[in-house]
Amino acid sequence: MKAIWNNQVIAESDKTVRIEGNHYFPIETVNKEFLKQSETHTNCPWKGIASYYTLEVEGEQNNDAAWFYPEPSEAASAIKDHVAFWKGVEVVE
Repeated sequence: MKAIWNNQVIAESDKTVRIEGNHYFPIETVNKEFLKQSETHTNCPWKGIASYYTLEVEGEQNNDAAWFYPEPSEAASAIKDHVAFWKGVEVVE
């Protein structure tokens, strides 16, 4: 699987975890040079509190386009140290 935005591969892995239709990429397969920490947080009733990254590629930003669960619930432990994408980020095989 690849996560692509602004003609750049943001993440690539054959070991994503799929939950609720989203592919979660292991953090070590994400190009961290494109990630900027965001102050945004949301709460999922069963996964826990999500934190976000803004993507920055070639001077363009995609605010809060990636999310992760720093301390996922036990039920969502499979996505610990994983990142998912949305907001126009293409996730393709």
